[in-house]
Amino acid sequence: MTDTNLSRRIRAALLTPDPRAKVMAARGVARDWRMGRLDFAFDAAMPDRPARPDVPELLPPGRMPKRGRGGSDRTRIALWHSLAHIEFVAIDLALDIVGRFGGAMPRSFTDDFLSVAADEAMHFALLERKLRALGSFYGALPAHDGLWDAAHATRFDLAARLAVVPMVLEARGLDVTPMTIARLNHAGDSAGARLLERILADEIRHVRIGSTHFAELCVSRGEMAEELWKSLLKKHFRGSLKPPFNDSARAAAGLSRSYYGAVA
Repeated sequence: MTDTNLSRRIRAALLTPDPRAKVMAARGVARDWRMGRLDFAFDAAMPDRPARPDVPELLPPGRMPKRGRGGSDRTRIALWHSLAHIEFVAIDLALDIVGRFGGAMPRSFTDDFLSVAADEAMHFALLERKLRALGSFYGALPAHDGLWDAAHATRFDLAARLAVVPMVLEARGLDVTPMTIARLNHAGDSAGARLLERILADEIRHVRIGSTHFAELCVSRGEMAEELWKSLLKKHFRGSLKPPFNDSARAAAGLSRSYYGAVA
């Protein structure tokens, strides 16, 4: 019999190491929640780290090999592998934020982030298919775990998690993806460009979900959203915000320039 406890299903998905099985588990949780088959229950503890497959090898960010800028097959594979890894980790990010914080939030929080988990699972499946079309596979190259490290560092504070993960790290994708799309079109990979256009549209919605719930959380705490965001970045974000910024995409995602302009 299928487990109807939401937090146990999320925990099981997080502890699924095989990429394709994780995709199916994440989509199954999102579908069963949407269909009303899961109880709003949060009695299962989330793991400190999700299960990972044997490959890719996870290296510290500073030890990652540099991707070339040319049009070689290796460079193209490195690009798509990097994107696939980001989406693979993003599945766990969306699941974890629900399992870890959803019990204290309105049901709309669970609705939103489980829909994000389903999107990220679909994105990973599409990118993994692209890798195989290029004669490679997910795990063929090393990757780093910087995204999950940021999630782990903010595991005790939902405001910090929202401020750093969707509103900084995921928002960075809004800035760099249009340039990648332009390079793909220039190189004649129109199918790859269309795939990233589809992902970009979804990621704008994902960042907007994060910024909206951050703003609502600030209202409930009696905090000023922009001031709290900036203070949380000083405490929890070790990097720096660097232009260029995709101001129009960020605005569509609920991030006005008054948020990030002063700290860039």
